[in-house]
Amino acid sequence: MTTITTRTVAYSADGLTMVGHLALPAGGDRRPAVLIGPEGMGLSDVERRRADALAELGYVALAFDLHGGRYLREPQDMLARCMPLLADPDRMRDIGLAALGVLRAEPRTDPGRIAAIGYGTGGAVALELGRHGADLRAIGTVNAVTTGRPGEAARIRCPVWAGVGSQDPIMASAQRDAFAAEMEAAGVDWRLVVYGGALHAFHHPPVDHAAPPGVGHHPRHAQRAWRDIVGLLAECLPPPPAR
Repeated sequence: MTTITTRTVAYSADGLTMVGHLALPAGGDRRPAVLIGPEGMGLSDVERRRADALAELGYVALAFDLHGGRYLREPQDMLARCMPLLADPDRMRDIGLAALGVLRAEPRTDPGRIAAIGYGTGGAVALELGRHGADLRAIGTVNAVTTGRPGEAARIRCPVWAGVGSQDPIMASAQRDAFAAEMEAAGVDWRLVVYGGALHAFHHPPVDHAAPPGVGHHPRHAQRAWRDIVGLLAECLPPPPAR
């Protein structure tokens, strides 16, 4: 296994001190980089491990924070924080742009070769970065087929991949259709994969606290979604060969 290094990074966004997780591949050369957005509960070991896995594949990876270092275990706390955030594209963009700035400033990052992926609320942030016109090479989301303000999807300058469970009550068929219509009208290079029988947050391992109705892990589709994301990155942002 390739040796990687990791460290926490503190930065300001949304009036909070955010604490992200940065993972670096072996070596000292510049590499393509990936921004990773967490589910609405906030940054956890799930996203940290994904950053580490991407570093092992040769990417610089930053798993960013949503809640100032907090992990919101209680659904009511998560909804109280995330619902106003999801209704405010400018706040989401500010959170994403702050993290993107940290990633760009990392000396190992090739600033012209960055992708953004995310889960749930973190995926919505990734999409808003695209609608803002951020210079990204790919956007990948799971559980986040959110739509934006009219016309702004035309600013997306990279391929978009989205994965969602067929039984997800939050990202149900009407929301999926609206997302598809927005991407289509904007002329985006987009793909939507619907994983049969999967609920919301199907990619996320079981948690040790209360989960809202309609949320559940699907091990097989979780593996498939991860392979699809890695495939998106390999297509749009191939890392240099190992030395």
